[in-house]
Order: sequence, then structure tokens, then C-alpha cells
Amino acid sequence: MPFSGSHGKNCRVLIHLAERARNFGSLWRGTFGHFKFCGWLMFICAAQPLTVFSTEDISSPAGGLELLSVKKIWHGDKHNAFTDLIRFQDKWLCCFRESQAHVGGNGIIRVLASENGEKWESFAAISETGVDLRDPKLSIAPDKRLMLSLGGSIYEGKTFKERQSRVAFSKNGKYWTEPERVLKKGDWLWRVTWQKGTGYGIAYTSGDASTTQTSRHAGMTAKLVATEDGIHYKLVTNLEISGSPNEATLRFLENGDCVALVRREMEDQEAWIGHSSAPYREWQWHSAGMRVGGPNFIVLPDGAMVASGRKSSAGKPAETRTFVGRMDLRSVRPDLVLPSGGDSSYPGMVWENGKLWISYYSSHEGATDIYLAKVAIKAPPQR
Repeated sequence: MPFSGSHGKNCRVLIHLAERARNFGSLWRGTFGHFKFCGWLMFICAAQPLTVFSTEDISSPAGGLELLSVKKIWHGDKHNAFTDLIRFQDKWLCCFRESQAHVGGNGIIRVLASENGEKWESFAAISETGVDLRDPKLSIAPDKRLMLSLGGSIYEGKTFKERQSRVAFSKNGKYWTEPERVLKKGDWLWRVTWQKGTGYGIAYTSGDASTTQTSRHAGMTAKLVATEDGIHYKLVTNLEISGSPNEATLRFLENGDCVALVRREMEDQEAWIGHSSAPYREWQWHSAGMRVGGPNFIVLPDGAMVASGRKSSAGKPAETRTFVGRMDLRSVRPDLVLPSGGDSSYPGMVWENGKLWISYYSSHEGATDIYLAKVAIKAPPQR
């Protein structure tokens, strides 16, 4: 069900403050001080509803990023995940997969719409009988139609059988064409980015579409493909990325150079950043310095890059959170951690009216729901 409006400060704001306060040893030093603070926190929480919070007075100066607000825009009794966000025909559109679990089932793609980013409603639902649709990504094709790129997996029970990428189109975001298969069986085209009338994307494959879900992580390869209509794709180049590359986002700089942020599943599992000039056949690669799940990034009007995705701690069990941070051709920095945890990430990112709008999903409040954050980005402090 949709959520609207901003919620007042509640216990999650206090918990967020408490987490930040851990950096100040004086607050937590001593057994008595610890219990005194926790007792105060529990007392305040008891009087507050456990709902989505607004963080208008909470900022993170790191990298010049400031969290302005976060709110839940969709909640349901299903697993809601893998978001994307776009501004189209004076509307906000947010898409995501809705199913019974993170993997398997017959997932559908739900599209939410909002006039102002405050009140959201269900606008469309795309489904395909017997197919788990997932990883939806929105873009605007050269013919001005909205294009949805997505993947479709087929299972027998919980056993993975096959997968293939698909696309659908809409003139208004509400009525969509039937999902149409693209590329070949086993290819997974994760996102399409348009540049001067040509759409580019990185498709990955394990080379054996009949392998199980867990073993598919081994031996993945990636290739750069291009399209002029969103349906027919040609190979640009095979990408020399080790460590089982998979999910990837491409963006273009003002000079036409292409930048890639690619998740890697094996070896050290750190994401790689790629850089190439037209015609994008030769690439230079560098480790991002951290793992990034569900990678996305955008190029701001001043040319700076900001990334978002899932960060994982090195401990066991690993703690996973959704982050936003500065990015360059050699690194990604998790400057700001959004309210999130557990099964989370897969952000959509839009720069609008001097603010970064980010859709993402998270299970930190129990259910796996859809959230919308607004982030201000200022010039980073001089070092």
C-alpha cells in the first residue's frame, strides 16, 4: 500500500543519532552512562510510533552529502525490491519487483507514480505468466517512449532453469507493451543508458543458463552491447573483467567518454570502475576499493559523479546497508549510509532541482519495502 507525506521524528531518528554518537566515546564511556542513555532512548521510543522518519536536521558532512529526508512510499505483504526512478512527462515514476521472496516465484514489475514525490499511487503492473520478472530499469528511448529493461527467470519450484532479458515500452508509464525477449537466452542486460540516439548496456552471462542459482556466480563474463531501438542489439566488445562481473551501470561524461561501475562476485568481490572513449572498444579498469551490490551512479551538472548501492561489512555475518557517496575513476566512497539494513539496495537516482532523489528498498523495519530519500550535495570540504 502507498504512503504519503513526511513523518515526524521518532525513535528511528534517535537510533540514528545513537549510532552516530558511537563516534564520541564520552557518550558511551562507562557502564552507568551506557544504561542511563539506553533507558532514556527506550523511554522516548515507547512514546513514538515506529514509522518512517524524516531527517531534516540530520546531516553527514562527509563528501558534502546531507540527508534531507527519507520516507516509505510502498509497503505490502510481499517482497518489494530492485528499484529504479525516473522523471517522465512531469511525473515521478518508481518501478520495482514484487514477489514472495528475493529469488524465485512469479515476480511482477510494479510502477508507482507521483506528481510531486510526496503522494504515490500504483500506476501499472507488468507480468508474464510463469516468469519471474526482476531488475527493472527505466530510460527514455529516442522515440520519446518510456523503455523498461528487465530480466525474466524461469524456475521449477526453487530450481533455476533459464533466464533472458526483456524490454517493454510505454507512451505514458501506465499502459505497457508485452515484455519482449532481447539478446539470447542466458544474457542478462542490467541497464540501458542512451547517448546520442544509441543505447548502451552491459550484458552478463554465466555461459550456461541451465546451472543452478548458486553456481551461476562462477564464471560470469560481461560484454558491451548497443542498440538503436531497444530491441535489436549488437556487440561492441567483450569486456576483460575478472571475478565474475555482473550488475553494471554506464554513464557518459560531457566529452562523450563512457564510465562503468560493475559488481564482481568472485575474487576480492570489489566493484570495478571502467573508462573508455568512443567507440568504447578499449577500456581501462580500476578497483572501486569496495564491494557494491546493485550499483548505480549519476553524473551531476558540474561533472562530479555520485554512486549508490549496497555496502557490506567484512564481519560474519556481514552487515549490509545502502550507501551514497562520491565516485571518481579510481574509487567509490560510502560517504552517507541511508536508513537501511538486511536485504536492501538497488537504488534509482535522479538529480532534480538541486537535490539527489534516490529510490531504494530495505528490510530494516521488518518487511522489505520501498523508500525514497532526498540528499543535498555540496562541495566537499578541502583536505
